[in-house]
Amino acid sequence: MDLRTQAEAVPPDRQLNIGVAGLGRAFSLMLPTFVGDLRVRLVAAADPRPEARAKFAAEFSGRCYQTVEELCADTDVEVIYVATPHHLHAEHACVAARHRKHVLVEKPMAITIEECEAMIAAAREAKVWLIVGHSHSFDAPIGQARALIASGAFGRVRMITALNFTDFLYRPRRPEELITERGGGVVFSQAAHQVDIVRLLAGGRVQSVRAMTGAWDPARPTEGAYGALLTFDDGVFASLTYSGYAHFDSDEFCGWVGEMGQPKDPQSYGEARRALAAVAGPEQEEHLKTDRSFGGSAYGTPGTCASDARRLFHQHFGVILASCERADLRPLPTGTMVYENGVRRLYALPNPPVPRSEVIDELYDAVVNDRPSVHSGEWSLATLEVCLAMLSSSCGQREIRLRHQIAACS
Repeated sequence: MDLRTQAEAVPPDRQLNIGVAGLGRAFSLMLPTFVGDLRVRLVAAADPRPEARAKFAAEFSGRCYQTVEELCADTDVEVIYVATPHHLHAEHACVAARHRKHVLVEKPMAITIEECEAMIAAAREAKVWLIVGHSHSFDAPIGQARALIASGAFGRVRMITALNFTDFLYRPRRPEELITERGGGVVFSQAAHQVDIVRLLAGGRVQSVRAMTGAWDPARPTEGAYGALLTFDDGVFASLTYSGYAHFDSDEFCGWVGEMGQPKDPQSYGEARRALAAVAGPEQEEHLKTDRSFGGSAYGTPGTCASDARRLFHQHFGVILASCERADLRPLPTGTMVYENGVRRLYALPNPPVPRSEVIDELYDAVVNDRPSVHSGEWSLATLEVCLAMLSSSCGQREIRLRHQIAACS
C-alpha cells in the first residue's frame, strides 16, 4: 500500500526532513501524521530491529541506521523525532541537539527533572527547537476549548474535571514499561496527557499536588491508576482520575469514539485482557508487542489511506470538563459542547483530514517561522514536575508544592 495516498494537497515550498529515532508503537501512532502532512518528509530512521529498518527503507526509500548517533550524523536530516523508550529520551534528545538537529520528543519528556534541564540546556546551546509531543493537549477540541475560555465569554475558568478509564495496563508491554523507575506505569505515560490538558486550559501554573496511586495487580507491578487534586496559583483547581485496569471503558462517555478518533465497537470489550491471558510470560509478551510494531508480522496502522482518514474523529483523552463562571465546556471528538444557563450547543469542528496535524503546526511554525512553541521544553518540564509530584505525594501521603511551573504561551 502506498501510505502517501492520503495526502491530497499540493506540497508546500518548504518541507522538513524528519529522522525517526525508534520505530516502535509511538512512531506507529504518529505515522499517519507524517505521511499525511505534506509539510514534513520522512528521510531516515534508526532502530535496532532489522525488520523495522527494512520496512522503513521499502516504504519511504529512506536511509536506515542501527544507532541514534548515526542517524543524527545524517546531514540531510533537519528534525529528529525521538520515539525511543522513555528512559532514553534525554540521552537521544541531547545527541540530536549536539548534531544541531531540531528535536520533537515523545511524551513524557524524560523521567527526571535533571534530564529535562539537560535537554533544555542542550537545545539552547545548539540554538535548535525542542518540542514535546504528542500529548492530547495538542488535540483540536482542546485548543478550541482553550480559545473559548480565553475569549472571556463564559467568565473565568474555576474548576477542571478529567476522567479516563482504559485498558492501558493490559496492552502488550516491554519489561521496563512495568517498572516505574524506568518510566513505566500510567503516571509517566498517561498522566502526562491529563496534566498537559488541564495545565493548558487553566493557564499553566500548578501550585500544589495531592495524589493517590494504585498498583493492584502483582503481575503488572507498577501504577495502574491514580487520583489527583491540582491547585493553581490563581485559585483554579483540577481533579484527575485515571484507571488503566481494563474494567470500565470511559469511551462509553465519548460516543464510542476511541482515543485515536476511530469508531469503536462496544462488543470488543475485554479484548486486551483476553489477549494477555493467552501470553505465556514476559518474553512472549515482548514479542507480541514487537509483532504489532512497525515492521512486525501483525503490524497495522489506522488511517493510512484517504478513506480511513475521513472516518476518523478528533482524538481525545476521555472526559474533560472545564467549569467556568457562566458555563461548563466539554471538548468532544466532534468539537466543544458548551452548557450555559439551561442551553447547550456544540461548537462543531470538521473531521481532521490528517490526525495530529497540530503537532506539525507547532513544529513547522517553530523551525520555519521562528515562532515559539506552546509545548516547549520548559512547558513540558513543568508537566513532568506535576507527574513526579503525584508519585511523591502518594508515596509520602502529603501535599507537594511545586517550583518549576510556567504559564502557557499564547
